[in-house]
Amino acid sequence: MISPLDATSGTLINMASVTVGTVLGRLVGARLPQRFQDMVLQGLGLAVLLLGVLNGQQTKNPLYVLGGILLGSLIGEALDIDGGLQRLGDRLQGRFGRDGSRLSEAFVTTSLLFCVGPLTILGSIQNGLTGDNQSLVFKSTLDGFAAFAFSSALGWGVILSVVTIAVFQGALSLGAGLLQNVVDKPMVAEMSAVGGLILLAIGFKLLKIVELRVGNFLPAIFVAPVLVKIVESVHRCVGSGCVH
Repeated sequence: MISPLDATSGTLINMASVTVGTVLGRLVGARLPQRFQDMVLQGLGLAVLLLGVLNGQQTKNPLYVLGGILLGSLIGEALDIDGGLQRLGDRLQGRFGRDGSRLSEAFVTTSLLFCVGPLTILGSIQNGLTGDNQSLVFKSTLDGFAAFAFSSALGWGVILSVVTIAVFQGALSLGAGLLQNVVDKPMVAEMSAVGGLILLAIGFKLLKIVELRVGNFLPAIFVAPVLVKIVESVHRCVGSGCVH
């Protein structure tokens, strides 16, 4: 039996790496001239686009991705997830930020970025089931560097994403036992591919190419594997002769 501490060890390391990256970013990166900070942010935008393309290629059937994005975005729009994140960010900015700060933007952008990649889902489930935190340690290293760069350009608001990591990854790890017999490799592949599209949306936003309500796409990560499960169940049913 995995203890809660072992099951969430990767999440705790991830929280620590983002915290350290944010602090170093403010102490070192914030001293850079504004034009250098802007270049750092643009470089991050390009890197996020590359990650999105690579993750998107994991799909085995683009129809799952299409269905997940379309249905998931409708759910997200109905729930106004992006608006809720923005309002939360604005409240945090009103409480902790100063005039002219980008605390809300930093919180929303990094919360989305740190929680939509395949390493988040796979690593959290693996950590929760076996106690193995290797994938999340690798993710923590990447997130630490990203936190450094984002905090250099956007400020202290990046550190607030630690709360999002704790809630989202922690819940996945602690609930991994419930997912063990449900989530299979085809489902994970489509979750990763949809996550790749969401990363592309974040990259477009960072580069100011188009302003997308990225948060409203989040349900798609869970809708796509549900579609996979439905199709798998239909195929098994047809194969076993339960449909005449």
